[in-house]
Amino acid sequence: MAQPPATRPPDSALLERLKAAAGRGGALEDESDIAPYLTDWRDLFHGRAPLVLRPDTTERVSEIVRLCAEARVGIVPQGGNTGLVGGSVPDASGAQILLLLSRLNRIRAVDAGDFTITAEAGCVLAEVQEAAERVDRLFPLSLGSEGRCQIGGLISTNAGGTAVLRYGNMRELVLGIEAVLPDGRIWDGLRRLRKDNTGYDLKQLFIGAEGTLGIVTAAVLKLFPRPRETVTGLAAVADARAAVALLGRLRAVSGDGVTSFELMARNAIALAAEAVPGTADPFPDAPWCVLIEIGSGSERMGLRDAVEGALGQAIEDKIALDATLAANDAQARRLWHLREAIVEAQRLSGPSIKHDVSVPVSAVPEMLDRAGAAVAAVVPGVRPMPFGHAGDGNIHYNLLPPLAGSHADLVDKADALTRAVHDVVAAMGGSISAEHGLGQLRRDEILRYKSPVELELMRQVKSALDPLGIMNPGKLIR
Repeated sequence: MAQPPATRPPDSALLERLKAAAGRGGALEDESDIAPYLTDWRDLFHGRAPLVLRPDTTERVSEIVRLCAEARVGIVPQGGNTGLVGGSVPDASGAQILLLLSRLNRIRAVDAGDFTITAEAGCVLAEVQEAAERVDRLFPLSLGSEGRCQIGGLISTNAGGTAVLRYGNMRELVLGIEAVLPDGRIWDGLRRLRKDNTGYDLKQLFIGAEGTLGIVTAAVLKLFPRPRETVTGLAAVADARAAVALLGRLRAVSGDGVTSFELMARNAIALAAEAVPGTADPFPDAPWCVLIEIGSGSERMGLRDAVEGALGQAIEDKIALDATLAANDAQARRLWHLREAIVEAQRLSGPSIKHDVSVPVSAVPEMLDRAGAAVAAVVPGVRPMPFGHAGDGNIHYNLLPPLAGSHADLVDKADALTRAVHDVVAAMGGSISAEHGLGQLRRDEILRYKSPVELELMRQVKSALDPLGIMNPGKLIR
């Protein structure tokens, strides 16, 4: 069931009506003003658009979508544009309208007693975190782009980050949604209910849909108690199997309080220590390290003593090789800097082949072994630099060229290397996109890994909600 293409370019009369619908200051037309929104975060995808609209109310978004639906003109929603798969970039036809959500940036309500916050789609994640903190609550989603990424985009891509292990990704953090449908109608699903067993959970259709079924304009999000004690540490382990065993012990001893459990390979750590100033490597002889963060709602629970005891026992049992706990916030930040520096170091080292995959947590060690063998068969000496959220099974499996090779040689083999990694992941029941979505980058590749039944169901949902095919055309699924 193919989706009809939205090929009609907007005429001058429609452009004028769209500018009026966006309101005063709500339209950008000059090429220099539009240009920053026409490429993605990594500069991999480039598009064109005759007009960029910046409505400041849900009603204005509704009118813009209604006009585009009447004219059968494609519309591409964009939040903070921090995505890595080209999901928020228009195509090169110049026929699609780009709609920014950045001016829908109001916190509509914060209810500390109900542990909820209602925020518009253009609210920056860091601002939502701060609003929660002002009422002594926590919004736990955390990722590197939190000073720029926006709530609507995070919902539309089902963002994850470093705290998924304990709090879940956006799909678990959203209670209700307001969305503009592809015909311009507004669906008010801003419910704060934890329990509502009255039929289909419609909000879930829009979470992770990458704007292909409608435009999220606001959401009710879950808040949590703020941790009163946080323990951050780094443990050295011999391999990923030991890391998984250590995770199980720490989850048990902390009452499932493990917030983050970040796995880092030796070569990734060494590259970060060499390339990024201020990066310390506490265990330079360790084959692998895990960054651990564990929280507790009370300072009287003896969390630090429990974690120290568990790590000490793990060392005695030869599950861990060594470990250190941060004594204060500054030391904790230095440990996190090591994890964050891995991303920067790989960027500084030149082009690499990046993969965002997930498998069941217990299968992470086997996946690393099998993927390593698979990529070595394609490019002998290729350097895998895996790191990431091992606590939820999400590994960033990045590849650098052999020490004696060139980046150009690696890029030439990119498709074969990616096929090798993704075939291993799929064979183990995993996902080729754990938290970044499909966008343009993985849209066609997913056809190899999803069953015909799954693909048909996805196309039927798309056809039912967006029969004209105007919502973010060419993204997620054909």
